[in-house]
Amino acid sequence: MDKKDIVKTGYNAIADHYVTMRTEESEDVQLLQELVQRLPKGASILDAGCGAGVPVTQCLVQHFEVTGVDFAENQIQLARQLVPQAHFVCKDMTELDFPDHSFDAICSYYAVIHIPREEHNPLLQNFYRMLNPSGYILVCMGSVDVKDDINEDYMGARMYWSHYDADTNIRMVEECGFTVIWSKIVKDATHPESTHLFVLAQK
Repeated sequence: MDKKDIVKTGYNAIADHYVTMRTEESEDVQLLQELVQRLPKGASILDAGCGAGVPVTQCLVQHFEVTGVDFAENQIQLARQLVPQAHFVCKDMTELDFPDHSFDAICSYYAVIHIPREEHNPLLQNFYRMLNPSGYILVCMGSVDVKDDINEDYMGARMYWSHYDADTNIRMVEECGFTVIWSKIVKDATHPESTHLFVLAQK
């Protein structure tokens, strides 16, 4: 099975369970407030790899016009039910073709880490293209070096991860043209034994 198919099939299988594991109180979701404070009300936001829209899209839509994208059909179906105020598109986030300067910010939680890491740089370059001048990204990336990892039982489904270490990821963000405002290592809200790198950066 293709690596992306593993992710898509896995998140389709665990859609109902996964949404119950995410909360607005977790440290990672609290980081959204640092993005919210930098943007005017009604700004245009892309949530890339939005899943079921809870809690990230749900938090963002209280302040902004939000478009959520995910390639797992069951996740998008749930998102449309749980966050009807947002607009959702079922599509691979590595194939997004929104026009240049479409968004004031792009947010991506626990999605880039499931994409083969050789695709991370082109993905960030596409984020840069789609952002308005001085736009922001808030993105979750790897904190340790993992070329290819498959877990046969992630919440009952097979799952795939791929990412670079934190320092490499920060350099990659900068090489794509962004200015890093901060980077933080944060515990995974659903698996506290794991950590991820969160980066807030500006075009």
